[in-house]
Amino acid sequence: MAKYRMLRDRLSAELPQVRMTHALRASDGELALAHSPAYINAIADGTISPTAMREIGFPWSEAMSERARHSAGATVAAARAALGLSTPGAVAGPQEGVAANLAGGTHHAYADKGSGFCVFNDAAVASRLMQAEWGRVKSTPLRVAVIDLDVHQGNGTASILRNDDSVFTLSMHGQKNFPFRKEASDLDVELPDGCTDDPYLHALELALDELDRRFEPGLVIYLAGADPFEGDRLGRLKLSYDGLEARDRRVFDWAWQRRLPVAMTMGGGYGVRIEETVQVQVNTYRVATEYWRRWQNLGG
Repeated sequence: MAKYRMLRDRLSAELPQVRMTHALRASDGELALAHSPAYINAIADGTISPTAMREIGFPWSEAMSERARHSAGATVAAARAALGLSTPGAVAGPQEGVAANLAGGTHHAYADKGSGFCVFNDAAVASRLMQAEWGRVKSTPLRVAVIDLDVHQGNGTASILRNDDSVFTLSMHGQKNFPFRKEASDLDVELPDGCTDDPYLHALELALDELDRRFEPGLVIYLAGADPFEGDRLGRLKLSYDGLEARDRRVFDWAWQRRLPVAMTMGGGYGVRIEETVQVQVNTYRVATEYWRRWQNLGG
Protein backbone atom coordinates (compact mmCIF):
# COMPACT_ATOMS: atom_id res chain seq x y z
CA MET A 1 0.00 0.00 0.00
CA ALA A 2 2.99 2.32 0.45
CA LYS A 3 3.32 2.54 -3.33
CA TYR A 4 -0.17 3.99 -3.68
CA ARG A 5 0.36 6.50 -0.88
CA MET A 6 3.60 7.66 -2.44
CA LEU A 7 1.93 8.01 -5.84
CA ARG A 8 -0.97 10.00 -4.41
CA ASP A 9 1.37 12.30 -2.48
CA ARG A 10 3.59 12.97 -5.47
CA LEU A 11 0.65 13.67 -7.78
CA SER A 12 -0.81 16.09 -5.22
CA ALA A 13 2.50 17.93 -5.02
CA GLU A 14 3.57 17.86 -8.67
CA LEU A 15 0.28 17.89 -10.60
CA PRO A 16 -2.03 20.13 -8.57
CA GLN A 17 -4.46 20.41 -11.48
CA VAL A 18 -5.30 16.71 -11.07
CA ARG A 19 -8.54 16.41 -9.09
CA MET A 20 -8.61 13.40 -6.78
CA THR A 21 -11.79 11.99 -5.26
CA HIS A 22 -12.71 8.91 -3.24
CA ALA A 23 -14.39 6.30 -5.39
CA LEU A 24 -17.70 4.70 -4.54
CA ARG A 25 -17.61 0.97 -3.82
CA ALA A 26 -18.86 -1.27 -6.61
CA SER A 27 -22.25 -2.79 -5.78
CA ASP A 28 -23.21 -6.45 -6.03
CA GLY A 29 -25.20 -5.68 -9.17
CA GLU A 30 -22.28 -3.91 -10.81
CA LEU A 31 -19.84 -6.68 -9.96
CA ALA A 32 -22.33 -9.25 -11.28
CA LEU A 33 -21.85 -7.85 -14.78
CA ALA A 34 -18.52 -9.69 -14.79
CA HIS A 35 -18.59 -12.09 -11.82
CA SER A 36 -20.76 -14.92 -10.56
CA PRO A 37 -23.06 -14.14 -7.61
CA ALA A 38 -21.58 -17.08 -5.68
CA TYR A 39 -18.06 -15.65 -5.98
CA ILE A 40 -19.20 -12.13 -5.06
CA ASN A 41 -20.96 -13.47 -1.97
CA ALA A 42 -17.98 -15.62 -0.94
CA ILE A 43 -15.67 -12.59 -1.04
CA ALA A 44 -18.22 -10.47 0.82
CA ASP A 45 -18.86 -12.85 3.71
CA GLY A 46 -15.49 -14.59 3.94
CA THR A 47 -16.72 -18.05 2.99
CA ILE A 48 -14.24 -18.30 0.12
CA SER A 49 -12.00 -21.33 0.53
CA PRO A 50 -8.39 -21.11 1.73
CA THR A 51 -7.30 -22.65 -1.57
CA ALA A 52 -9.07 -19.92 -3.53
CA MET A 53 -7.53 -17.23 -1.34
CA ARG A 54 -4.06 -18.69 -1.89
CA GLU A 55 -4.61 -18.31 -5.63
CA ILE A 56 -5.47 -14.65 -5.07
CA GLY A 57 -2.30 -14.26 -3.03
CA PHE A 58 -3.31 -12.66 0.27
CA PRO A 59 -5.62 -13.60 3.18
CA TRP A 60 -9.29 -12.71 3.32
CA SER A 61 -10.44 -9.88 5.56
CA GLU A 62 -13.37 -7.51 5.54
CA ALA A 63 -10.95 -4.69 4.72
CA MET A 64 -9.63 -6.66 1.74
CA SER A 65 -13.16 -7.26 0.48
CA GLU A 66 -14.04 -3.58 0.74
CA ARG A 67 -10.76 -2.48 -0.84
CA ALA A 68 -11.44 -4.73 -3.84
CA ARG A 69 -14.90 -3.20 -4.28
CA HIS A 70 -13.52 0.34 -4.10
CA SER A 71 -10.77 -0.52 -6.57
CA ALA A 72 -13.36 -1.69 -9.10
CA GLY A 73 -15.51 1.32 -8.27
CA ALA A 74 -12.61 3.67 -8.97
CA THR A 75 -12.20 2.33 -12.49
CA VAL A 76 -15.96 2.66 -13.01
CA ALA A 77 -15.73 6.27 -11.81
CA ALA A 78 -12.83 6.97 -14.18
CA ALA A 79 -14.76 5.55 -17.12
CA ARG A 80 -17.84 7.61 -16.23
CA ALA A 81 -15.76 10.78 -15.99
CA ALA A 82 -13.97 10.09 -19.27
CA LEU A 83 -17.31 9.61 -21.04
CA GLY A 84 -19.15 12.41 -19.20
CA LEU A 85 -21.72 10.02 -17.71
CA SER A 86 -23.19 10.56 -14.27
CA THR A 87 -23.38 8.36 -11.23
CA PRO A 88 -26.98 7.06 -11.15
CA GLY A 89 -29.17 9.67 -9.49
CA ALA A 90 -26.62 12.48 -9.93
CA VAL A 91 -26.25 15.25 -12.48
CA ALA A 92 -23.79 14.44 -15.26
CA GLY A 93 -20.53 16.37 -15.16
CA PRO A 94 -18.46 17.55 -18.12
CA GLN A 95 -16.74 14.99 -20.28
CA GLU A 96 -13.20 14.82 -18.94
CA GLY A 97 -11.90 12.80 -21.87
CA VAL A 98 -9.13 11.32 -19.71
CA ALA A 99 -9.60 10.03 -16.16
CA ALA A 100 -7.80 7.45 -14.06
CA ASN A 101 -7.80 5.09 -11.12
CA LEU A 102 -4.67 5.42 -8.95
CA ALA A 103 -4.76 1.63 -8.54
CA GLY A 104 -6.83 -0.99 -10.36
CA GLY A 105 -5.76 -2.99 -13.36
CA THR A 106 -6.94 -6.21 -11.68
CA HIS A 107 -6.83 -8.20 -14.90
CA HIS A 108 -6.11 -11.67 -13.46
CA ALA A 109 -9.55 -11.98 -11.82
CA TYR A 110 -11.92 -14.43 -13.53
CA ALA A 111 -15.71 -14.53 -13.41
CA ASP A 112 -15.72 -17.06 -10.58
CA LYS A 113 -12.31 -16.72 -8.93
CA GLY A 114 -9.48 -14.33 -8.19
CA SER A 115 -5.83 -14.77 -9.08
CA GLY A 116 -2.50 -12.99 -8.97
CA PHE A 117 -3.46 -10.37 -6.34
CA CYS A 118 -6.66 -9.56 -8.26
CA VAL A 119 -10.11 -10.03 -6.68
CA PHE A 120 -12.60 -8.33 -9.04
CA ASN A 121 -11.86 -7.54 -12.68
CA ASP A 122 -12.26 -3.78 -12.87
CA ALA A 123 -11.83 -3.49 -16.65
CA ALA A 124 -14.53 -6.08 -17.35
CA VAL A 125 -16.93 -4.56 -14.80
CA ALA A 126 -16.36 -1.02 -16.11
CA SER A 127 -16.71 -2.07 -19.76
CA ARG A 128 -20.07 -3.71 -19.27
CA LEU A 129 -21.43 -1.13 -16.85
CA MET A 130 -20.50 1.76 -19.15
CA GLN A 131 -22.18 -0.02 -22.04
CA ALA A 132 -25.37 -0.34 -19.99
CA GLU A 133 -25.30 3.26 -18.75
CA TRP A 134 -24.41 4.62 -22.19
CA GLY A 135 -27.29 2.69 -23.72
CA ARG A 136 -29.75 4.43 -21.41
CA VAL A 137 -28.84 7.91 -22.68
CA LYS A 138 -27.48 7.34 -26.21
CA SER A 139 -28.98 5.73 -29.28
CA THR A 140 -25.76 4.06 -30.44
CA PRO A 141 -24.09 1.16 -28.60
CA LEU A 142 -20.77 1.72 -26.84
CA ARG A 143 -17.86 -0.41 -27.96
CA VAL A 144 -14.84 -0.67 -25.66
CA ALA A 145 -11.18 -1.40 -26.33
CA VAL A 146 -9.17 -2.70 -23.38
CA ILE A 147 -5.49 -1.96 -24.07
CA ASP A 148 -3.53 -3.92 -21.49
CA LEU A 149 0.19 -3.05 -21.36
CA ASP A 150 0.94 -4.63 -18.02
CA VAL A 151 3.85 -7.05 -18.39
CA HIS A 152 1.57 -9.96 -17.42
CA GLN A 153 -1.21 -11.16 -19.72
CA GLY A 154 -4.72 -10.03 -18.87
CA ASN A 155 -5.94 -13.61 -18.63
CA GLY A 156 -9.01 -12.93 -16.51
CA THR A 157 -10.12 -10.09 -18.76
CA ALA A 158 -9.70 -12.27 -21.84
CA SER A 159 -11.72 -15.08 -20.23
CA ILE A 160 -14.60 -12.91 -19.03
CA LEU A 161 -14.93 -11.00 -22.30
CA ARG A 162 -14.37 -13.94 -24.64
CA ASN A 163 -16.95 -14.03 -27.44
CA ASP A 164 -18.11 -10.49 -26.61
CA ASP A 165 -17.92 -8.68 -29.94
CA SER A 166 -18.60 -5.32 -28.29
CA VAL A 167 -15.30 -5.34 -26.35
CA PHE A 168 -11.84 -5.77 -27.89
CA THR A 169 -9.10 -7.08 -25.60
CA LEU A 170 -5.49 -6.31 -26.52
CA SER A 171 -2.78 -7.67 -24.22
CA MET A 172 0.95 -7.04 -24.82
CA HIS A 173 2.98 -9.00 -22.31
CA GLY A 174 6.01 -11.12 -21.55
CA GLN A 175 5.83 -14.49 -23.29
CA LYS A 176 7.45 -16.41 -20.43
CA ASN A 177 5.91 -14.48 -17.55
CA PHE A 178 2.86 -15.16 -15.35
CA PRO A 179 0.26 -16.45 -16.06
CA PHE A 180 1.94 -19.53 -17.44
CA ARG A 181 -1.30 -20.79 -18.99
CA LYS A 182 -2.50 -17.88 -21.07
CA GLU A 183 -6.05 -17.20 -22.26
CA ALA A 184 -6.84 -15.98 -25.79
CA SER A 185 -7.39 -12.23 -25.98
CA ASP A 186 -8.74 -10.71 -29.18
CA LEU A 187 -5.12 -9.71 -29.83
CA ASP A 188 -2.14 -11.04 -27.88
CA VAL A 189 1.39 -9.74 -28.43
CA GLU A 190 4.02 -11.85 -26.68
CA LEU A 191 7.43 -10.32 -25.98
CA PRO A 192 10.73 -12.10 -25.30
CA ASP A 193 12.64 -11.71 -22.05
CA GLY A 194 14.90 -8.67 -22.12
CA CYS A 195 12.82 -6.76 -24.69
CA THR A 196 14.05 -3.14 -24.85
CA ASP A 197 12.49 0.17 -25.88
CA ASP A 198 12.72 0.06 -29.67
CA PRO A 199 11.35 -3.44 -30.33
CA TYR A 200 8.66 -2.88 -27.70
CA LEU A 201 7.48 0.36 -29.28
CA HIS A 202 7.55 -1.22 -32.74
CA ALA A 203 5.39 -4.09 -31.48
CA LEU A 204 2.98 -1.59 -29.91
CA GLU A 205 2.68 0.31 -33.19
CA LEU A 206 1.82 -2.88 -35.04
CA ALA A 207 -0.72 -3.83 -32.36
CA LEU A 208 -2.49 -0.47 -32.56
CA ASP A 209 -2.58 -0.75 -36.36
CA GLU A 210 -4.18 -4.19 -36.01
CA LEU A 211 -6.70 -2.85 -33.50
CA ASP A 212 -7.55 -0.09 -35.98
CA ARG A 213 -8.21 -2.61 -38.72
CA ARG A 214 -10.42 -4.84 -36.62
CA PHE A 215 -12.39 -2.64 -34.24
CA GLU A 216 -13.86 0.83 -33.80
CA PRO A 217 -14.22 1.65 -30.09
CA GLY A 218 -15.97 4.51 -28.35
CA LEU A 219 -14.01 4.14 -25.09
CA VAL A 220 -10.50 2.96 -24.26
CA ILE A 221 -9.64 1.34 -20.93
CA TYR A 222 -5.84 1.51 -20.66
CA LEU A 223 -3.88 -0.63 -18.21
CA ALA A 224 -0.60 1.27 -17.90
CA GLY A 225 1.47 -1.26 -15.99
CA ALA A 226 4.79 -0.04 -14.60
CA ASP A 227 6.24 -3.55 -14.60
CA PRO A 228 7.85 -3.58 -18.07
CA PHE A 229 10.44 -1.26 -16.45
CA GLU A 230 14.04 -2.49 -16.48
CA GLY A 231 14.24 -2.18 -12.68
CA ASP A 232 11.17 -4.33 -12.00
CA ARG A 233 11.72 -7.50 -9.94
CA LEU A 234 9.09 -9.54 -11.82
CA GLY A 235 8.84 -7.94 -15.24
CA ARG A 236 11.68 -9.60 -17.20
CA LEU A 237 11.57 -6.79 -19.79
CA LYS A 238 14.04 -3.92 -20.09
CA LEU A 239 12.14 -0.73 -20.84
CA SER A 240 13.65 2.56 -19.70
CA TYR A 241 11.84 5.53 -18.19
CA ASP A 242 11.91 7.16 -21.64
CA GLY A 243 10.61 4.00 -23.31
CA LEU A 244 7.66 3.74 -20.95
CA GLU A 245 6.84 7.41 -21.39
CA ALA A 246 6.92 6.90 -25.17
CA ARG A 247 4.59 3.91 -24.72
CA ASP A 248 2.08 6.00 -22.78
CA ARG A 249 2.33 8.89 -25.19
CA ARG A 250 1.67 6.60 -28.14
CA VAL A 251 -1.47 5.12 -26.58
CA PHE A 252 -2.86 8.52 -25.61
CA ASP A 253 -1.96 10.01 -28.98
CA TRP A 254 -3.64 7.13 -30.79
CA ALA A 255 -6.79 7.69 -28.73
CA TRP A 256 -6.64 11.48 -29.10
CA GLN A 257 -6.37 11.31 -32.90
CA ARG A 258 -9.66 9.41 -32.86
CA ARG A 259 -11.16 11.55 -30.05
CA LEU A 260 -11.60 8.45 -27.91
CA PRO A 261 -12.00 9.00 -24.16
CA VAL A 262 -9.55 7.04 -22.02
CA ALA A 263 -10.06 5.55 -18.56
CA MET A 264 -6.67 4.53 -17.19
CA THR A 265 -5.64 2.11 -14.46
CA MET A 266 -2.18 1.46 -13.09
CA GLY A 267 -1.72 -2.30 -13.19
CA GLY A 268 1.42 -3.88 -11.77
CA GLY A 269 4.77 -2.51 -10.67
CA TYR A 270 7.26 -4.33 -8.47
CA GLY A 271 10.45 -2.32 -8.59
CA VAL A 272 13.56 -3.30 -6.69
CA ARG A 273 13.22 0.23 -5.36
CA ILE A 274 9.61 1.31 -4.81
CA GLU A 275 10.58 4.87 -5.73
CA GLU A 276 11.38 3.70 -9.27
CA THR A 277 7.94 2.16 -9.72
CA VAL A 278 6.31 5.34 -8.45
CA GLN A 279 8.44 7.41 -10.83
CA VAL A 280 7.21 5.35 -13.78
CA GLN A 281 3.63 5.93 -12.64
CA VAL A 282 4.12 9.66 -12.09
CA ASN A 283 5.53 9.92 -15.61
CA THR A 284 2.43 8.13 -16.90
CA TYR A 285 0.20 10.65 -15.13
CA ARG A 286 2.15 13.56 -16.58
CA VAL A 287 1.45 12.25 -20.06
CA ALA A 288 -2.21 11.58 -19.22
CA THR A 289 -2.56 15.13 -17.88
CA GLU A 290 -1.26 16.58 -21.14
CA TYR A 291 -4.01 14.82 -23.06
CA TRP A 292 -6.61 15.69 -20.42
CA ARG A 293 -5.76 19.35 -21.06
CA ARG A 294 -6.39 18.86 -24.76
CA TRP A 295 -9.88 17.58 -23.96
CA GLN A 296 -10.54 20.60 -21.76
CA ASN A 297 -9.46 22.91 -24.57
CA LEU A 298 -12.04 21.30 -26.85
CA GLY A 299 -14.73 22.80 -24.64
CA GLY A 300 -13.09 26.22 -24.61
